[in-house]
Amino acid sequence: MNLNKQLEIAKHLAIKAGEQIMKIYSTDFDSSIEIKVDNSPLTIADKKSNEIIVTSLKDEFPEIAILSEESAGDINRLSNDWLWIIDPLDGTKEFIKKNGQFTVNIALAYMGKPVLGVIYVPVTKTLFYASKGQGAFKVENGEVTKISVTDKLDGLVWLGSKSHSSEQEENLIKSHKNMISETISAGSSLKGTMIAEGKADVYYRFGYTCEWDTCAMQAIVIEAGGIFRNMDHTEMTYNRKSNLNEKGFYVVNRRENIWV
Repeated sequence: MNLNKQLEIAKHLAIKAGEQIMKIYSTDFDSSIEIKVDNSPLTIADKKSNEIIVTSLKDEFPEIAILSEESAGDINRLSNDWLWIIDPLDGTKEFIKKNGQFTVNIALAYMGKPVLGVIYVPVTKTLFYASKGQGAFKVENGEVTKISVTDKLDGLVWLGSKSHSSEQEENLIKSHKNMISETISAGSSLKGTMIAEGKADVYYRFGYTCEWDTCAMQAIVIEAGGIFRNMDHTEMTYNRKSNLNEKGFYVVNRRENIWV
């Protein structure tokens, strides 16, 4: 399975979309914020990024189905073995807060499994990417570095959500406080990249997410040597009829740090 072309185009589009997002980030966009039916915010940056990515992927790969947070769903995708899964602006709440913790997520799944993932951080111009069997990489200031999770079993860095927390998380921290040396929070798919590059070690998400929140992150974490599973320990798969990740999930550096 040679994914070089798909990977290069996904990387290019993530950066291009990120540049457009940053143009809007520096303006007063508050008046254009909409509230979607699920009560989540939508900005013009979400829309512009989505347009750049989806239009180009349709042109380049008309045979591959597309699932994007900001595009109308097409149930015909279920009959396609291949699926692009896109969050054109992951962390819209963080974008609105202007704290810099938002990303562009582009992933490709085959037969329900992630085979390629790209995450771009527009504020820092940092790019993370991975494709199946090829490892995970970070590009920063023009330098490409292969990344991997830590092998730590104690002195762990616990990673929480910037905008979502839960009682279950607090209980898990308390019951493993002797193993955790630090708790930090981050927005969007940055949490997955932080574990993939060894800046954190464990992340448990008990609440709902969607396929576009996790697919790129999962591809990168797995290629970096980490473990990414549903909270019931089953494999998270994609191109499902419902795109809601209902079970919650965990991302850990080592098997021994699975605590549920």
